[in-house]
Amino acid sequence: MITLREFHPSDLDALVRMLNNENVTRYLSSRIPFPYSKSDADWWISKGSKEGFVKAISVDDNLIGCVGAEPGRFEESRTAEIGYWIGESYWRAGYATKAVQQLTATLFSTTDIVRVFAPVFSPNLASMRVLEKCGYELEGIFQKGCYKNGQYYDKHIFAKVRS
Repeated sequence: MITLREFHPSDLDALVRMLNNENVTRYLSSRIPFPYSKSDADWWISKGSKEGFVKAISVDDNLIGCVGAEPGRFEESRTAEIGYWIGESYWRAGYATKAVQQLTATLFSTTDIVRVFAPVFSPNLASMRVLEKCGYELEGIFQKGCYKNGQYYDKHIFAKVRS
């Protein structure tokens, strides 16, 4: 069973370990530094994770990943972009799916957000499957919509709309 909670100072070493794994960060935003330092983790725990709707994903109070949603601004103020990652040793256990389901439900029940969307790099089939299992639908594909580490990727946009 997973818990979505605030980040704690005790999460620092796990954050550094998991986010220094290229398999974890390969398709994440370049906003996450690589390599990932203890000062990066300290900033995230004390400041970065306080913006938007950000939660640590934990099992038995051990950090295994992160899920968050950044609300839109101005005319997009009723939307939010969701993102998530799971430490590699916790892959294929359904944790990302449960975390996305929980955060999406919370956003729809406690805010005025009516649309949650997720951009996914084209090779990240596992992430696309997570979103599909959570009821998100593919809205479109932006050809060469992302450029990271010297390579272009198509960006698949998935969304779920509150009924």
